[in-house]
Amino acid sequence: MRCVLFSWFQCYTTRKNQPQQISNHPQQFSSDFGFQFHTFSYEELLIATKHFASSGILGKGSFGIVYHGKLQDGRQIAVKSLRENNDKKVQQFVNEIEVLSKLSHQNLVPFYGYCHRHDHELMLVFEFVSNGTLADHLHGKRKKQGTLVPWHTRLNIAIEAASALAYLHNSGIIHRDIKSSNILLDDNLCVKVADFGLSRTLPLVVSTSKEAATFASHASTAPQGTNGYIDPDYFQFHRVCDKSDTYSFGVVLAEIISSLPAVDDTWNPYEVPLLSHLAMNKIQNEALHELVDPCLGFQPDNEIGESITAVAELAFQCLQCPKELRPSMKQVLETLQGIKKGIWGFHQIT
Repeated sequence: MRCVLFSWFQCYTTRKNQPQQISNHPQQFSSDFGFQFHTFSYEELLIATKHFASSGILGKGSFGIVYHGKLQDGRQIAVKSLRENNDKKVQQFVNEIEVLSKLSHQNLVPFYGYCHRHDHELMLVFEFVSNGTLADHLHGKRKKQGTLVPWHTRLNIAIEAASALAYLHNSGIIHRDIKSSNILLDDNLCVKVADFGLSRTLPLVVSTSKEAATFASHASTAPQGTNGYIDPDYFQFHRVCDKSDTYSFGVVLAEIISSLPAVDDTWNPYEVPLLSHLAMNKIQNEALHELVDPCLGFQPDNEIGESITAVAELAFQCLQCPKELRPSMKQVLETLQGIKKGIWGFHQIT
């Protein structure tokens, strides 16, 4: 499949400055990619999004704009639109489709298909996840509207996000952009991890013995991700691995505990405004109470307090450098599940 994608991307880069365009015929684009997903026509999405109305914009990012829409069969969708003639972003678009073609998990946002109109106008179509992002609920617009997320719900969110990441890593895929704004929530506050544009598939290592091939432990690549979540080891050595996602997830755990953003320049101007540094400092100096969101009712000697303390210790382990000191996401998931059951407390995970 990667060969097919690479061939298409090579064709794109050689044609992008020429007047001809990729065929507008949906089947042509589908066969170029070799995927089984539905190929939407531009007209379908034009109708679904009410001509890409500004009132339906769900968000904007480096990739482009995400629109809300409704298909004629009643399904609500999110349309991620790339409208720049930019090699790097087109490559991310191709990469995201390739990754999504391999995945199926209850905590990953469902992918419906894609659309292309011209070389510079490409779209991905996902299920619309109605309840915003984890960032919205912890320190964004929903928090400002008075929405409070109780501790047991936050713990469930952490478990479901960890489950999605453990699944990705078991499939040989590193997300590379785990953050609270890429963790979507439905009406029941169930997790749907999104945005695979920066994801990296680890190469297979074929053993000379009769053992099955395994994934390589890392890949060499220039650092990608979001400030405040990027693994310092990855940033320094340009070697990404599953433990890079573990670090980012540690930042998300710190957000879940504190309701603070990963980066905030409104803090003390004499301190580095990274939540990872703040969390490590407070946990290490036994000042966890200064980190925890006051709305959670933290008391060290009650059930919630013990659970928060255990998750804080786990976050501390996820944020360790060098990366070899961090747990795998499978271990993180098992630890969180144990904390929920009350059988894996602070002392058991140290």
